[in-house]
Amino acid sequence: MQRHRTAPRRTAHRTHAKPHGAVATPRPASPAAEALARRIAALALDKKALDVVILDVRGMTSYADYFVIASGDSERQVAATAEHIREQLKQGGVSPVGSEGFESGHWVLLDYGEVVAHLFQNDARVFYDLEGLWSDAPRERVA
Repeated sequence: MQRHRTAPRRTAHRTHAKPHGAVATPRPASPAAEALARRIAALALDKKALDVVILDVRGMTSYADYFVIASGDSERQVAATAEHIREQLKQGGVSPVGSEGFESGHWVLLDYGEVVAHLFQNDARVFYDLEGLWSDAPRERVA
C-alpha cells in the first residue's frame, strides 16, 4: 500500500515555491538567525539526523534567511528529532511560529521566522527535493 504524500500546509505568504522571475530584496546578514540555524542543525545531529544542510536563502525569499534540512531513517526518528529541536529551543525561550507534519513524520516543518527547519524521512526528502528547488542558494553541510 502506497501512502499519499502531502507537504505541510503553509499560509499563502509563506510558501516554498519561488515565483518565476521574482527577486526578493536582499537582507543584511542576521547573526541571530545564523546562530539559530546552526543550533537547529546541531540539535538535529544530537538525534542522529542524516545529511544535515543549512541553505542561505537571504535575498531569494522574503520570509526566511535560512533553511535547515535534515533526514531520518524512519517516521519515528523524524518526529523525535523535531520534538527534540522544539523542546530544546523552548527551554532557551525560543518557540516556533508554527509547525506542521508531526502526525505523519514524513516531513516535519518547524518555522522559527527567519529560520525554517525541514525534517524529512529519506524518501520524502528525495521526492520533494528542496535542495534542487533552491539549488542556487549557498549551502553548508553540517557534520
